[in-house]
Amino acid sequence: MGDSDAGLGKVVVNRAMSLDGFIAGPDDAMDWVVEYDKKYSFPEVMSATGAMLVGRGTYEVAKRMSDEDTDYDGGPVFVLTHQPPDEPEQGVTFLTCDLAEAIATARAAARGKNLEILGADLASQCLRRGLVDEVLVYVLPVLVGDGVRFSTSGLGRIDLEPFSNTQSGPVTMLRFRVRK
Repeated sequence: MGDSDAGLGKVVVNRAMSLDGFIAGPDDAMDWVVEYDKKYSFPEVMSATGAMLVGRGTYEVAKRMSDEDTDYDGGPVFVLTHQPPDEPEQGVTFLTCDLAEAIATARAAARGKNLEILGADLASQCLRRGLVDEVLVYVLPVLVGDGVRFSTSGLGRIDLEPFSNTQSGPVTMLRFRVRK
């Protein structure tokens, strides 16, 4: 996958990270992310996003955080899981298929815009299988000390090519192409 795929946006691993490499703190705490997200934004990222594919664990954390006004306005949301909920949830499509099929389904729904991938485990799986075009990281000026790391163990080496860095207040956005 890449820029040569006609009419398809990129597959982008998108995440906020503490300076010490965590995307969530102990007990999946992400209040520190929301604190910066509300104040410092990068609207160009949201406008380029057409859909989101999320791992089940990340989806559950986001659901718990919904009281904290974490609205998402980037198109359809897909959750890849082995066990979908018994009751459907409005605005969310649960997928139980193979990873490549889930990517294809969500990319089609993105209608030529980027597909954002959220969740350490899901992102690591996508990176291992060569399904990611870019990695976008918001580095937040905080040390969390423990929690969920940027990637799962066993990811292996993935070579990246930096192509952009942007500042919004104290938040730095770094963008990398995945070398294939």
